[in-house]
Amino acid sequence: MAAFPRPEFTQMALIVQKYGGTSVGTTERIRNVAGRVARFHAAGDQVVVVVSAMSGETNRLIGLARELSADPEPRELDVIASTGEQVTIGLLAIALKELGCPARSFTGAQVRILTDTAFTKARIVSIDEETIRAELDKGTIVVVAGFQGVDAEGNITTLGRGGSDTSAVALAAALGADECQIYTDVDGVYTTDPRIVPEARRLSTITFEEMLEMASLGSKVLQIRSVEFAGKYKVKLRVLSSFEERGEGTLITYEEDTRMEQAIISGIAFSRDEAKLTVIGVPDRPGIAYQILGPISDANIGVDMIIQNIGHDATTDFSFTVNRNDYAAAMAILREQVKEHIGAREVTGDNRIAKVSIVGVGMLSHVGIASRMFRTLAEEGINIQMISTSEIKISVVIDEKYLELAVRVLHRAFELDQPPQAV
Repeated sequence: MAAFPRPEFTQMALIVQKYGGTSVGTTERIRNVAGRVARFHAAGDQVVVVVSAMSGETNRLIGLARELSADPEPRELDVIASTGEQVTIGLLAIALKELGCPARSFTGAQVRILTDTAFTKARIVSIDEETIRAELDKGTIVVVAGFQGVDAEGNITTLGRGGSDTSAVALAAALGADECQIYTDVDGVYTTDPRIVPEARRLSTITFEEMLEMASLGSKVLQIRSVEFAGKYKVKLRVLSSFEERGEGTLITYEEDTRMEQAIISGIAFSRDEAKLTVIGVPDRPGIAYQILGPISDANIGVDMIIQNIGHDATTDFSFTVNRNDYAAAMAILREQVKEHIGAREVTGDNRIAKVSIVGVGMLSHVGIASRMFRTLAEEGINIQMISTSEIKISVVIDEKYLELAVRVLHRAFELDQPPQAV
């Protein structure tokens, strides 16, 4: 067991492990996953394994459907897409049995992961964990298809982007697991993207709140939905690499469990997928914000940062950001609104902006964080276009061409390459 450390566990534990598509992308990688799972089982742990489809398989299956129809029925898409995970659970169960481990595979319907009827983006309603518990009590390794469930009518449903992570966290919550381990192609959560800052440091722990902010601000390690679920049901998450035999990854847990690390800032998150729209010369009257943003919301376009300037001559300027993919649609809606209803002077936009954020629960007990951030950017000649704050994050919008420079200088300014001081 030396090659596969079991952090924090001094006796038998109930562990849910999730392996993504890259981790099970070939039969050889499936053998490697089986070997890892077998070692936990040999140590006496009860193990539930949740797997994704093999890398690229879901896209291939959806592509087949789109060859037949430009707009396939969502119900049938779920029937098709769910088969990818079904293949993987069968292959992993076979690989485990070849190692002499008792293993049994289950689809989402067999486990009875009950969802609503929102095909391709279903939400989990409940899980009947008794079938899994019965198998675990017999010493069986339970292998469950991620990303899928079944509605009350027996229709196969899928959980949308990041659905396998959500499946794993939901099962861990239902079973009261000691830990939910997410195995991926990185060995943990870093202070920022190591491709931009080679000195970026892997965090040993991070809070749910910080991870949620990091995920929402562009970190691709975990999907927002799974972190929300874990935080709600107090499921300890650990991010590990499926390609490394050693390492304890990053534990995502409650704030009180991370007090030994007193870093002010835990990480720098960023997003390139940003666009800004500004309505100039808006009549300064009650209800104007709704007149601007209501039609945007009706078009299912999400709005992030919002700024309304102090008005002059009974007018004001109103700016907000959207995802860059929604920029053209949002611009068209605004121009129509301005012409027909609002009576503003003009609409301008910029789809070459980026958002950079500093994140950390340490902000709650330290002053001067914002001023340090703003001074650091100013010293590099980086102009801040918009600012948004919360208790544990400060986000700024800047010109996209300065993104990587901003991340590097902020990482250095907050000494994120240095390990936190123990207290």
